Order: sequence, then structure tokens, then C-alpha cells
Amino acid sequence: MDSSIVKLRSKLEVYKAMTDGGNLSDCPVRDVIQGLSGKWSSLLMAALAEQPYRFGELRRLVPDISQRMLTQTLYDLQRDGYVHREVFPTKPPSVEYSLTDLGRSMFEALQHLLQWAENNHDAVRGARATFDAGQA
Repeated sequence: MDSSIVKLRSKLEVYKAMTDGGNLSDCPVRDVIQGLSGKWSSLLMAALAEQPYRFGELRRLVPDISQRMLTQTLYDLQRDGYVHREVFPTKPPSVEYSLTDLGRSMFEALQHLLQWAENNHDAVRGARATFDAGQA
């Protein structure tokens, strides 16, 4: 095993110590990953990694997301520091979303997972089908 990989037990002990005895809901990994695990977050991050988009452009780019969910997901990504929202003084005002430096650095890591998912999608679907058939 690679010596640079810290074992989960060791990490959990560190997180418990950081929280004075151990509320693992304060785990930094859980805290960060939770914000990226939503249905739309990684898709919107991938879009914004290509270029900045206005709200309406994102809405058209992802037609099956509701306006409410798009608004909420962008708000959450902005709150976590991944997305910058800029309002332009036009009539009506236009809003553009782009990745921050933090968002770009996070997307570098996320991009590996997205590529892995694309490369292994058929294998995962096959494993699910095999598992489900064994459960029947």
C-alpha cells in the first residue's frame, strides 16, 4: 500500500480530536463533499469550467433542471466559494456566473472523477444489472 495514503481510522481519530471528542458530522471531507454531491452541482461546475455563463444560458444548457433548482444550486456553489456571481447594470440586469480560483482548483480534482465515471459507466451498469438479477 502507498505510504502517502493515510488510513481511514487515523483520519477519523484526527477528526475526533479536532472536534473535542468526536462529532464526525464536522468531518472536513464530509463537509466539503456534501456540497458537491448534489444532482446538478458537478454538471454546473463542468459547464462553468468551460466558460462563464449567464443564468439563461445555463438554463438552456441544462433543460431538465428547474429554474428553482438552478438558482439554489448556483447559490450553494457560490456560498461554498466555487462560483462567482456578477451582476451587470443593464436593463434588465444580467447576471453571469464563473468559477473562482477555488472552484477551478476543485474542478481539477472533480474532473478526474467525471472522466472515471464516463470511462466506467458501462461496467457500473453491468454490475448493477448482475447484482439486481441475483436479488430477484
